[in-house]
Amino acid sequence: MKSGIAQRLPAYALFASLLSAAGLPIYIHAPKFYVDEYGVSLAALGSVLFGLRLLDVVQDPLLGRLSEKLRFRRGWAVTIGALVMAGAMIGLFAVTPPVLPIVWFAAMLTLVFSGFSFLTICFYAQGVAKADAMEGKGHLNLARWRETGALLGVCVASVAPVALGSIMDAPFAGFAIGFAVLALCAIAAMTGEWRAADLPPSSGFGTILKDPLARKLLLIALLNAAPVAVSSTLFLFYVEIALDAPGWEGPLLLLFFLSAAIAAPFWGLLAERYGGKRILLIAMVLGIVSFGGALFLGAGDVLLFALVCLASGAVLGADLTLLPAMFANRMAQIAPTAAEGFGLWSFVSKFTLALAAVALLPLLENAGLQTAGAESPAEAVRLLILLYAGVPCILKAFAIVLLSRVREIDET
Repeated sequence: MKSGIAQRLPAYALFASLLSAAGLPIYIHAPKFYVDEYGVSLAALGSVLFGLRLLDVVQDPLLGRLSEKLRFRRGWAVTIGALVMAGAMIGLFAVTPPVLPIVWFAAMLTLVFSGFSFLTICFYAQGVAKADAMEGKGHLNLARWRETGALLGVCVASVAPVALGSIMDAPFAGFAIGFAVLALCAIAAMTGEWRAADLPPSSGFGTILKDPLARKLLLIALLNAAPVAVSSTLFLFYVEIALDAPGWEGPLLLLFFLSAAIAAPFWGLLAERYGGKRILLIAMVLGIVSFGGALFLGAGDVLLFALVCLASGAVLGADLTLLPAMFANRMAQIAPTAAEGFGLWSFVSKFTLALAAVALLPLLENAGLQTAGAESPAEAVRLLILLYAGVPCILKAFAIVLLSRVREIDET
C-alpha cells in the first residue's frame, strides 16, 4: 500500500473510477430512465445504442491515433475530454430534452461515449508506460489499483440514482452533478502523470492486428465482456419484473460491484503466484456456476439472488483485473505507446454492450414485457430470465474454450 501511494497509484484508481462511472452504469440507468421519464420505446433505445457502437467502428481506432498524436499535450487533451463528458452527462440526466427525447438521448450519449473512449485510450496507454517504469510485476500491481478503483466507481455510480431518490426529487440530476465533481477531482489527481518522455514512436494498428496473441486477447475480451453486457442491460428489468422486487435494485447492485471490488486485489495476488491464465480460467468457470443460479429464481427470491450477486460479483473481479493486465503486458512488448491498442480494446468492450441492447431489448418488447409496474405475460418473464442468466453462461463458456487454447500466454 505504501509503495502504491508513493508511486501515485491512488490517482490511477480515482481516474479509473471516473471512467467506470461513465461506462457500465449508463447502460444500466439511461435506457430505463428514458423509458420511464419520456416514454421512449425499448426498441428505439436499443437501435440508438447499437448505432453509436457502429460509429465506434470508425471512431475508436481514430481516437487511438489522435491520442498518439497528442501524447506530448495529453494533459490538456484529457482535461478537455473529461469536461466534455461531464457536460454531456449533465445534459443526459439533468436537462429536459429541448428536442425529441430519442434525438437528445443519441446526441448526449455520443458526447459521453466519445469522451469516454478518448479518456480510456489515453489512460490505459499511459498505464503501460507507468507499469513499465515500476519494479516487479508492474502491470499486475497497477491493474490491482486501477481495476479496484474502477469497480468502486461502478459501485457508487450504479446505486447513486437509487440512493439519491430517497432524499431528492431529481436523483438522476444529482448523479450527473456528482459525476461532474468527480471529473474535476480525477483531473486534478492525475496532474503530472500524462508524460510522454522516453516513449518510442507509434507503430500503428498494423503491428497490433498482425500479432496473433493480441488478436486472440481482443477476441477473448469480446466474448468475455458479452456476459457482463447482457446481464447489465437486463439487470433492472430482472429485479423489478422477474424477482418482483422493485426498490431492491440499488442494494443488489451495490452488493454485486462491492463484492467485485473487494475480490479484485486478491485475484491479482493469486495471478502473480500461480499465473494469470490459470487463475482467470478458474474464475470464469466459477462465474458460470455462481451466475447460473439466477436461471432458477422467481418472484420473491431476493435473498437467494443476493447470494448470486455476492458470488458472481467476486468472480467478476478476476475478469476485470486479469484480462486487461494480460493485454497491457502484450502491448508493452509489441507496441509500447499502446494508444492504438487500447483504441481497439475500448471498441471491443463497448461493442458488446450495444450489441446486447440492440439484440435483447427489442426481443423483450416484442414478447410483451411491460415496465413501470404493469403486468407482463408469463412468456415474456420467462424469456427475460433466460436472456438475463442463460445467455451470459453460454457466452462465458465460449470464452473459456478460447482462452484455454491460447498457448502463448506465459503461465509463470
